[in-house]
Amino acid sequence: MEKKNKKLAEVYHFDLHGKREDKYDFLNINSIASIQWNKLEHNEPNFFFVPKNFKDINVYEKVFKVDKLFSINGTDVQTDRDCLFVDEDKIILENRIKILLSNNFNNEFKSMYNISDSSGFKITSKIINRSCNKELIRNYCYKPFDIKIIYYDEYLISRAGFKVNRNAIKDNYLFLTTSKNRQLSLSYLFISKNLTDRHFLDSAADSMSTFPLYIYPEINTQQNFEQTIERLPNLNSLIIKQISDKLDLTFTNEKETNKNTFAPIDILDYIYAVLHSPSYREKYKEFLKIDFPRVPYPKDKETFWQLVKLGGEIRQIHLLESPVVDNYITQYPEDGNNLVVKPKYQDGKVYINDTQYFDNVPEVAWNFYIGGYQPAQKWLKDRKDRKLEFDDILHYQKIIVALSETDR
Repeated sequence: MEKKNKKLAEVYHFDLHGKREDKYDFLNINSIASIQWNKLEHNEPNFFFVPKNFKDINVYEKVFKVDKLFSINGTDVQTDRDCLFVDEDKIILENRIKILLSNNFNNEFKSMYNISDSSGFKITSKIINRSCNKELIRNYCYKPFDIKIIYYDEYLISRAGFKVNRNAIKDNYLFLTTSKNRQLSLSYLFISKNLTDRHFLDSAADSMSTFPLYIYPEINTQQNFEQTIERLPNLNSLIIKQISDKLDLTFTNEKETNKNTFAPIDILDYIYAVLHSPSYREKYKEFLKIDFPRVPYPKDKETFWQLVKLGGEIRQIHLLESPVVDNYITQYPEDGNNLVVKPKYQDGKVYINDTQYFDNVPEVAWNFYIGGYQPAQKWLKDRKDRKLEFDDILHYQKIIVALSETDR
């Protein structure tokens, strides 16, 4: 019997842009034979069906990947029942969990909070003989600039990712990115200090990954006094050594005042600066769409420290920890019921209802993307039919500053 031909098929591509009517007209007067197709070259391992510009691949592949730098990483939290395990009010969440774990709730409660078993997760059996633990109620990065509260019980939540996320409930920084994006923007990266939702930067199926800056040892009853309990950098020692040798700097586990040293936070800030560079993202945009980002080794000390400074500023702005975000550039001039009805942008004003608005909002901040979301719009839309409290009004103005400063 003749063996099957294992030669790869030839792939041809043609792009047609314009109005629907124009496309119909084009197709009516053309056929497969008359269209001027472009033959695509095979590119392992992805074999794309659209043209890709990989001319800089030899340079790009010589730099380090973030998933190789951070030794331990994994996906963020997914509850599958956000309405049950996530809230904005700690007391309301605690009371709800007490009802759940009492195993004495009515059908209305069961239906409202989706307390039913799926093929892969049997929640009704998991709640038996468990009680509410206040210490499991933690801050939760739900969306960019939107911190909620979660009841983080690894036994109850369908995808807790505890191996990685146990480091998020300690004093830590978490670098967030994805290996794929929906191409709404190239800003599929952020920073967090708390547990983070799996779809933090996009509601799409491709989930975010968490890269803890530090790893904390697991404490168990068998641990003796000689075992270390200090946190350790979650960084590949070989990559760190190459950076150290190139810069002639000594790496330290924690930040020191000695100017001839650098620490994990400096590496994080350097990465954060590079990946927020518009020129870098434009040059390597085709690669950033399909895999975890890569970062070039620093060229010299001066460039390294300049980027560390910039990355640190952006990090603090994104965490709303920078004093810059308290210098409001907007106003909220009109009194009213503060009810969010239908947010809209018009002439530098963000209206939350017919009469109340945030004034002097830069259009770039209103339209700014972080991942698949536009935070200035998303934050308000998620509060539709709710009254903004005083702290909410201040928080939104901080968001506008943070987005404007990121763009700048």
